[in-house]
Amino acid sequence: MAREIGIGTVSLGWMGQLHTRAYRRLLDHYPGCGLRPRLVIAADAVEERARDAADRLGYEGWTTDWRDVVGHPEVEAVSIAAPNYLHKPVAVAAARAGKHIWLEKPCGRVPAETYDIGRAVEEAGVRSTIGLMYRHVPVVEYAREIIAAGDLGEITHYRGYFLADYAADPNGALTWRYKRSGAGLGVLGDIMPHSVDMAQNLIGPIESVSAQKETFIRTRPEVPEGMGTGHFTVEDGELGTVENEDYAGALLRFENGARGTMENSRTCVGPHVRMSFEVNGTRGALSWDFQRLNELQLYRTDGTGDRGYRTVRAAPGMGDFANFQPGAGISMGYDDLKVAEAERFLSSIADGRDRAASIHDIVSTMRVVDAMDRSCDTGGWEAVRDPTGATGERGVGAARERA
Repeated sequence: MAREIGIGTVSLGWMGQLHTRAYRRLLDHYPGCGLRPRLVIAADAVEERARDAADRLGYEGWTTDWRDVVGHPEVEAVSIAAPNYLHKPVAVAAARAGKHIWLEKPCGRVPAETYDIGRAVEEAGVRSTIGLMYRHVPVVEYAREIIAAGDLGEITHYRGYFLADYAADPNGALTWRYKRSGAGLGVLGDIMPHSVDMAQNLIGPIESVSAQKETFIRTRPEVPEGMGTGHFTVEDGELGTVENEDYAGALLRFENGARGTMENSRTCVGPHVRMSFEVNGTRGALSWDFQRLNELQLYRTDGTGDRGYRTVRAAPGMGDFANFQPGAGISMGYDDLKVAEAERFLSSIADGRDRAASIHDIVSTMRVVDAMDRSCDTGGWEAVRDPTGATGERGVGAARERA
């Protein structure tokens, strides 16, 4: 008999709806998992979206107060897809209520809030899954196997990119994403966690960094608080100040001796979502770009005579590919990665064993982000260090003072 797990979701913008669809598709792709998610209740501050959740997405109930989700006796697991400023209060409350959490990165506005969430999860003994789903791409999992097996030899170089254009329009609305009180960090919190997690997932821990940041679009049109859940433009609006960074770049030193670079931007005209990496070793190399999700570029100096990259396509036997498609050349997509993430989350609840990426992975990631942020201030190399124990409130205040 299938193990039923009661689900509550906080915030029903694009990501909250994606979590919901992932739960609904679980048994389509993992029919033998022995798990059955039950959509109990969803919360959104906008009543219309909350009602829509019950009517269209299939939740049994709805509310405009996230506390109703956390406190619901039939909710065992909580999906948190709310804005950054709600990550800590919702996640900590859920953990203390004994609820397992599926939380979107960056898990708070600044690293100190991530650490606070991590401590709450650890103390409560609940399971956690973090939305770092790029590591679940089948060819990325294959790349990790190749690197771990030593097939590329000693890893010497790493380059990671996340170049996006979602904020490239100066008329893009000044939503919570561009304010310290709402988002905290800019790209260092929004997309750098994906780049850092990928690097550490593939290569190992980052030891120290030297970073810089910049805000290219310094003012944007003001909009009423709470208006919109995504990115949209406003013509001829009154301008307000952007309070966090559009761009961040860093030099990297890995503990294993490899060296690397990392570059993230939300205002890069040209690329749309260029989440990618390149890895070079003494006996080969590989690279991947999210915009060609199902393809890995692989080069081996193995005596075959090949002197260049070849394309390896996702296929059964790589990660969870066979759960979604029957053969190479039939593509998986972004939403599929969230179904794979939902399976890992619910499986961790069922057997009491965390899967990557968990709260431990995002804490490790945000330690690197914290070092990058400090390096942007000092202008020098900064070591990746253990959390200081500072509260989230002090972290936000310190970040605001540095802006």
